[in-house]
Amino acid sequence: MLFRDLKIVSGSAHPALAQEIASHIGVELTPAETVRFSNENMMVQINENVRNADMFVVQPSCAPVSDGIVELLMMIDALKHASAGRITAVLPYLPYARSDKKDRPRISIAARLMADLLETAGCDRVLTMDLHSPQVQGFFRIPTDQMTAIPLIADHLRQSIDPASSVLVAGDVGESKDAADYASRLDLPVAVVDKRRLGDDERVKAVQLIGSVDGKHAIIVDDEVASGGTMIEAAEFVMSHGAKSVRVVAVHPILSGRAVQRLNESMVKDFVFTNTVPAPQAEPLRDVTYLSVAPLLSRAIQAIHRGSSVSELFR
Repeated sequence: MLFRDLKIVSGSAHPALAQEIASHIGVELTPAETVRFSNENMMVQINENVRNADMFVVQPSCAPVSDGIVELLMMIDALKHASAGRITAVLPYLPYARSDKKDRPRISIAARLMADLLETAGCDRVLTMDLHSPQVQGFFRIPTDQMTAIPLIADHLRQSIDPASSVLVAGDVGESKDAADYASRLDLPVAVVDKRRLGDDERVKAVQLIGSVDGKHAIIVDDEVASGGTMIEAAEFVMSHGAKSVRVVAVHPILSGRAVQRLNESMVKDFVFTNTVPAPQAEPLRDVTYLSVAPLLSRAIQAIHRGSSVSELFR
């Protein structure tokens, strides 16, 4: 099916990223308005004709998360009832992506619920990045493309590391696959921190190191940094095992709670993140580089609009 114009509309979560994506494609953002009433209800209005348009709604998950989800669903619903031709949710960071399994009694698999809600609201496709677990993509019954920022970050690291004195470190066993991807691109050895999580308060304890970091500059990689507990524990652990320095690398800088303060006070030398979510404004993170995912997402959006292969972007 041929759609009319490619249009991009932004929610309130990350308008700067949406504007950058639109600039790369060469279109103006479709004007939209979100009104928040005194009773905490909201209203979303699309202020332009979108009939039969190929719409892309940019709204990553970031604080306030629940408001962002409701705004996204209402925006999709508004577009559907305005006769948009196709609606693609562009979610650089998917809401509740980490809630992907039933690992204790009587809990919700919230990532699957998010997939159901998006489809029910009228979403036709999803474009996302670096899901916490690959199986989350299978929760969707609508076409879903998952991009990765690993090549982008690896290209940046290649310009600033000495392969002979560097080692990649997976912050936990679950991150070892992504660490191996970085390693194959950068031709570096890999070490893995074996950690234990203590309850629901985000406390972690490193218990052993698989591999060697002695005399090396350690690059700890993860898909996201939330409270910072895993990264700080891993950094202290590899330094105690002889690492010369520690750099932290992640796709999604969630930086919740006291994460920025804790990371600023840590022994981590510097940080490399992407801009899938907005950078913290109240307290900036020191020695950080933010790499933009807008060029990658804009190419994916154009490929979806043209009906060409998105997988070509992985090569």
